Amino acid sequence: MQPSSQFLFTVCQVGIEALLKAEMAREWPEFRFSFSRPGFVTFKLPEGFQIGNDFDLRSVFARTFGLSLGRLSGENANALAEQSWEFATDRKINHIHCWQRDAKLPGENGFEPGITPLASEVAATIAACAKNAGAGGLPTNRTARSGQSVLDVALVEPNEWWVGYHIASGLSTRWPGGVPTIDVAGEPVSRAYYKMAEAMRWSRLPLSKGDLCAEIGSAPGGGAQWLLEQGQYVLGIDPAEMDDRILAHREFAHIRRRAVDVPRRDFRNVRWLVADSNVAPKHTLDSVEAVVMHESVRVRGMILTLKLFDATPAAEMPAYLERIRSWGFGWVRARQLAFNRGEFCVAALRNRAMCRFRR
Repeated sequence: MQPSSQFLFTVCQVGIEALLKAEMAREWPEFRFSFSRPGFVTFKLPEGFQIGNDFDLRSVFARTFGLSLGRLSGENANALAEQSWEFATDRKINHIHCWQRDAKLPGENGFEPGITPLASEVAATIAACAKNAGAGGLPTNRTARSGQSVLDVALVEPNEWWVGYHIASGLSTRWPGGVPTIDVAGEPVSRAYYKMAEAMRWSRLPLSKGDLCAEIGSAPGGGAQWLLEQGQYVLGIDPAEMDDRILAHREFAHIRRRAVDVPRRDFRNVRWLVADSNVAPKHTLDSVEAVVMHESVRVRGMILTLKLFDATPAAEMPAYLERIRSWGFGWVRARQLAFNRGEFCVAALRNRAMCRFRR
């Protein structure tokens, strides 16, 4: 990524802008807030600041980011598409990512993040205006490979496009707008299906078919549904009722208790632990610690969902991650998933070498 722009764009969940700005102020005090709309925030970079191809923003709340090259406004999509390329005349482009900023919170009135029909149409219009794109044309709104260059176009307001550029590096920067495409074979039991799918894709935990996963806070079963589809055995721990489709699955077992009431011997063969309970982060961490620190338990990795009931959990996030490391997990990462709501996801592995580093 070349340092020819003075501004950085970030994409986030609607309503999280203040937490993102606070995080950036903590991690990058030299960056200055510039512009904000729900789900889209830009920052002014200090003069001479260098952003390399492997730059790590160190952000939990930014889905993706890149250099902000400029803003376009108008009612003629073809004209705006032509103008978009004026920002990229000196850059080789491998992909076009075009997306609308989120209209609502994930799950609100059926809304889920992802590429809208309008964004697909605009991306195709931009691609049609590309010069020297080759016989096949430029791919639009596909997952880029690491190291490929991307022209970003964010549809921030009606008839208002923000044009940017980035080099795909980490997995989330390879997805259009930082949102993965989740393929669903049938009807998901709950939204937890999307969260589990994204969490596992982002974290790349090396699950193998036939592994036993324990899920604390499993009901009604959306997360378990995704795990079962991948060939896992699932132990669902929740005092609430599970969906009949999940209960009928031969590789699923339901322990209808709170995690604190489950004998530790029931976790002896568990290789992966998932927790998603509607309680404060401290209570989730207390429950998980009681399991993974028991001498008979050999959990290799975890996916934990920690709730953001207010701004306090965000401020205490470094302490939460350090606590998880103290349990013997050498690789710990946090991210607010695109399909999360008022919460964020933590992935942890005992050994960093277990990570799947596929690009």
